[in-house]
Amino acid sequence: MADDTEFDLFVIGAGSGGVRAARLAAQQGAKVAVVETGKLGGTCVNVGCIPKKLYSYAAHYAEAFEEAHGFGWPVQAPAFDWERLKANRAIEISRLNEVYEAVLVGARVTMLRGRARLISGHEVDVDGQRFRARHLLVATGGHPVTLEVPGGELAVSSDAMFDLPRFPARLVVIGGGYIACEMASIFRGLGAQVTQLVRGDRLLRGFDDEVAGFLAVEMGKKGVDIRLGTRLQRLDRDGGRLLATLHDGHRLEADVVLCATGRRANTRGLGLDDAGVALGDRGEILVDEDYRTSAPSVFAVGDVTDRVQLTPVALAEAMVVVDRLFGTGERRLDYDFIPSAVFTHPNLATVGWTEAEARERFGAVRTFVSQFRSLKHTLSGSTERTLLKLVVADASDRVVGLHMVGAEAGEMVQGFAVAMRAGATKAVFDSTIGIHPTAAEEFVTMREPVVQKQPIHR
Repeated sequence: MADDTEFDLFVIGAGSGGVRAARLAAQQGAKVAVVETGKLGGTCVNVGCIPKKLYSYAAHYAEAFEEAHGFGWPVQAPAFDWERLKANRAIEISRLNEVYEAVLVGARVTMLRGRARLISGHEVDVDGQRFRARHLLVATGGHPVTLEVPGGELAVSSDAMFDLPRFPARLVVIGGGYIACEMASIFRGLGAQVTQLVRGDRLLRGFDDEVAGFLAVEMGKKGVDIRLGTRLQRLDRDGGRLLATLHDGHRLEADVVLCATGRRANTRGLGLDDAGVALGDRGEILVDEDYRTSAPSVFAVGDVTDRVQLTPVALAEAMVVVDRLFGTGERRLDYDFIPSAVFTHPNLATVGWTEAEARERFGAVRTFVSQFRSLKHTLSGSTERTLLKLVVADASDRVVGLHMVGAEAGEMVQGFAVAMRAGATKAVFDSTIGIHPTAAEEFVTMREPVVQKQPIHR
């Protein structure tokens, strides 16, 4: 083969993990190619984290205008311009796409456009052209699952929500996970009538029970109609509206129905079988601690492995792979104490174990909980409340779980995550001076543990 078709590392997918791996490997002197079918940056940049956070900011303005009255600013209710928000978001996303391209060009990575298919553990076909590499890295991310009910094709996925042709006055959200909760909060904040249908008996399975329950109450206070134990039976189009028939026979009218019931790995059509790459029950690529697949020359990182579906985790995994292949091989990723945030209204953020998980793992634990109305809302008129929770392992006094529902929870929890990874104990928290007056100081001033009255179930 010609030299321009042979590489040290061939990356399939130019999302967060793929771009990070390609750039770092090239900076180590490796000859690298990356292939992508869509826009650079993957889900996070184009239809995930970034536009979601921008729209969350937009949704908060409605509350801010209302709350301003209590602080002496009698602002008149403004009109929301959906088209302007979409246009400005598109400009920013385009800018970020250019940044990703500049990063790859600057690192002298060969960029290819097209659909890749593995021929073997060292060969890739891209729309009829063959390439060979010592190592292959699959970083193709995931996609939203579809709604499997009659008329399910009438629903949209979260990918479509940022560029809907018209703002939905009535939105039905199917799902109780973080994407469903975020979209419900955002579109309610922007002015839509939102109904959220959840099959189970709670929101945010996998998060702390008490924290998830508290968030449900706060979302309800802001106008999201959360219906637990509710299943969608079918969808029908009736003129310009959608009719959602529920399991109990009731019908809801909607302009848009969003299916946000989970995501699956993008592995179909990649030729993984031909390369000897084994998949799990959900179609995810199975990898070892070095992110090596069952084919020794093929690696995978990010959502395509269906481990921890967070952009920073994909970035960290990519760095481990590059170090393994072109560095010292000493870098490892510890999955304990990974902080995460849910950009609902109010925000939720967490690091470490839930109370139920901590009891199973550490045995005896103490929990500390503080609920309060923030200082801001003593004048704003808002009834929003904040919750902070610490979970402490008795035997070591180490803080093993930290959870928050409240304004800027993600910004706050990030800093505490550093302390918790360093092994901070409750005694260290107690000896730390708080910044007054802030919500954050509550984390270092909670002294009395909550008396456990009944078991906590996941």
